Amino acid sequence: MIAYVIGIVVVALIFDFINGFHDSANSIATIVGTRVLTPFKAVLWAATFNFAALFFSTMAVAKAISSGYVDANAISANVIAAALLGAVIWNLITWWFGIPSSSSHALIGGFAGAAVASKGVGALNWGPKWIETLSAIALSPALGALFGLGLMALVYRLLAKSSPGKVDRFFRPAQLASSALLSLAHGSNDAQKTMGIIVSLLSAPSVRKNFEPYTSGLLSHLYVPDMTTIPLWVEISAYTAISLGTLFGGWRIVHTMGTRITKLRPVGGFCAETGGAIVILTASQFGIPVSTTHTITGAIVGVGAANRIRAVRWGLAGNIVWAWIFTIPAAALLSALSALLLNALVVIGRPQ
Repeated sequence: MIAYVIGIVVVALIFDFINGFHDSANSIATIVGTRVLTPFKAVLWAATFNFAALFFSTMAVAKAISSGYVDANAISANVIAAALLGAVIWNLITWWFGIPSSSSHALIGGFAGAAVASKGVGALNWGPKWIETLSAIALSPALGALFGLGLMALVYRLLAKSSPGKVDRFFRPAQLASSALLSLAHGSNDAQKTMGIIVSLLSAPSVRKNFEPYTSGLLSHLYVPDMTTIPLWVEISAYTAISLGTLFGGWRIVHTMGTRITKLRPVGGFCAETGGAIVILTASQFGIPVSTTHTITGAIVGVGAANRIRAVRWGLAGNIVWAWIFTIPAAALLSALSALLLNALVVIGRPQ
């Protein structure tokens, strides 16, 4: 059982790495699309600030994931393993097709699907966190678009008499700051989702009792007394994994977001990144696990629409929206199938 649990923690960190790999486009697509930084410098910049979020963020999102969606008595090693498998598979599918879907919603959908497959619909905690999350699917891209549009309109008003070349020269270095802020926001929200899933695993009653006999040594660090206690090693490993994933970059999605949705200049990149960061950081303070992908994509669309409505490739934007809609049910289905398979093959770790 202990080896199985450790293996699932490793899978969780692999998911976190893929999350960073998949979502690196959130932080770097605009800064690469505007040619402010080369791709390698951009991912290094983003990875640095992803990790820096460790020192600035609260643990509100991690606690929401660990206890807000699934009843503690329904959580088992198999449920967590299946949730991660479903989320990883869906992330890889959408990455392959260059679709900027939400790793966050893939994980939440996978968690729900695995729990329902193992313990029925009663395993879900129907309450505020589900309402907040489902509402955020619609609100986060809309707010991102609103802030992106609003910031572009403000910049146009303030710099109406400046030449395009002068505006670009000012916003090229300014975009370094906005990209750093967005990367910090991404780390403060997304890394905590993996932290929450690891804490859910280690604090589950059917898992926790296996580590109670160990009071010293390495295994003692795997004993987590409740869902609100987040060990330091979980924090550091989660932020390290997502930062390394960001460093490798999901270039298919970078191309989609940086050049295909709309053509961006440095001023547009700055407004999109700043608008997206404001929405994500605000959500993180309230413990709402929003999708950074949804938010920054909405902000990019808002910036494009500020120039002119026809500047946005609405057909591509529509395909992205469909991917958002299908993410939770698709990941839930993949995780439910994984849970049924694991429950059939792996007897250990079933909820009692």
